[in-house]
Amino acid sequence: MSDKRASFHRPLRVRKVHSWRTFLWLSRGFSDFLNAPLVGLLHGLVMGVFGGLMLYVAWDRFWVLAGALSGFLLVAPILSTGLYAVSRGLLKGEDVGLHTVWQVWSSLDGRLVRFGLLLTALGTGWVITSAALITLGVKPAVTTPQDFLMRVVLAPDPGFFELWLVMGGLMAAPVFASSVVALPLLLDRKVGVGQAVLTSWRAVVANPVCMSLWGAIVMSLCLLGLGTLMFGLILVMPILGHATWHAYRDLVVRETV
Repeated sequence: MSDKRASFHRPLRVRKVHSWRTFLWLSRGFSDFLNAPLVGLLHGLVMGVFGGLMLYVAWDRFWVLAGALSGFLLVAPILSTGLYAVSRGLLKGEDVGLHTVWQVWSSLDGRLVRFGLLLTALGTGWVITSAALITLGVKPAVTTPQDFLMRVVLAPDPGFFELWLVMGGLMAAPVFASSVVALPLLLDRKVGVGQAVLTSWRAVVANPVCMSLWGAIVMSLCLLGLGTLMFGLILVMPILGHATWHAYRDLVVRETV
């Protein structure tokens, strides 16, 4: 009994992969998107609409908007759970569709719920931290994206924007390391949340260059989506969601748990 309990918390074995595999993950993610376009477009549309609502509500409160948008990206992986299920079904040759997504969400898997709540708490924490930094650090108040661009990004006195980026990175990096393979792993196998997180960290430590490149690709595509007033997210998010499944399959050794 104690051996089983110990194995439930022990991280799974991972592989070392070539950095160029990241582009194969994107290619496979795009292929999955083409094989189940309705599911992907609906996921992307939901995320795009949610992001658009944030833009609309907080456009003149950019001290909130800046953190809310980046916090949204921290939570996005849990919203992609249905996409992981679709990719798994396609890999098995199953008939996939909205019913595949519904089976995942209707199961109310406690592990996914706990992980989702954790990501939501971290995203909310960053929103509050970002808002406090911008409110206290920039005078007069930053209220619009133009204000942020001129007074923070292009400020003649460097330092604050760099501090904001460093703070965001310090919060985003551990979230990325903890979730990059944890969520598809939780969906695919009967493992504990702690075991999934430790496995995700092990995959990052074993592949530092590859995972740094993957993080840069994910961030660049997400920024592209945000920079197109959320319309780009309609395509970016489902492709990245499917690609994340293939990253997990590549990085975590298949074994009986």
